[in-house]
Amino acid sequence: MDTLGYIASVFIGISLGLIGGGGSILTVPVLVYLFGIDATLATAYSLFIVGMTSAVGSVSYFKKGLVHLKTALIFGIPSIVSVFLTRAYIVTAIPEEIFTLGSFTLTKNILIMLVFAALMILASYSMIRKCRGEDCVPSENKKVNNTAVIIQGTVVGFVTGLIGAGGGFLIIPALVNLLRLDIKKAIGTSLFIIALNSLFGFGVSATHMEIEWGFILKIMLLAIVGVFIGSWLSTKIVGKKLKPAFGWFVLMMGVYILIKEIIFQ
Repeated sequence: MDTLGYIASVFIGISLGLIGGGGSILTVPVLVYLFGIDATLATAYSLFIVGMTSAVGSVSYFKKGLVHLKTALIFGIPSIVSVFLTRAYIVTAIPEEIFTLGSFTLTKNILIMLVFAALMILASYSMIRKCRGEDCVPSENKKVNNTAVIIQGTVVGFVTGLIGAGGGFLIIPALVNLLRLDIKKAIGTSLFIIALNSLFGFGVSATHMEIEWGFILKIMLLAIVGVFIGSWLSTKIVGKKLKPAFGWFVLMMGVYILIKEIIFQ
């Protein structure tokens, strides 16, 4: 299983480089199901791996002018505050066993994976649905709704802190649908936001967890190789085709995790 896990680690980076998100959607399941790591610890490892990989991936988008810095900062500041509060107070307050119903016991680890899956399924809808009328035409000149961005950033920070997901599957729909950013610029901006959120979240967790640095550095390096592959592929694929493909990918992963945790726990 370890070999399969290392191969999957490359696809973590490909996902980030190609569609600006989805890396954390792969990272947590890979760590939990292929490497057998505790889900809570896996969320911390995911934050580091995805954060470092996203930081590397965002460099090429910066060079191409595909990072909307003002939006990233407005989004990032409330996200970081939310990440801190969630990792420092909420995650540590969740009991290891929440309740038992018959033969089913809802543990902290299962709860994290179920929330993770539910959010992926919800987020997939906005990416899969077909646009109508003026929604089909991105407007680069549309005024940014700062209040909406701050609220979305706070929500993403909570999700990042709770389940160790960078939040690309929530950030990209917000940037594309709410702010009307072109999908390519949304990808670059998403990578920058993910790097800020994830690395800060990991920093909070690392103070009270034992980190196996050799292991997560190997996964990170493989993911970075994937980022370069994904970034190259993104130059060969039409931007509008990435949005529904990303949505279907998120949906399939969410359904798989629900089935795995509820039926085959």
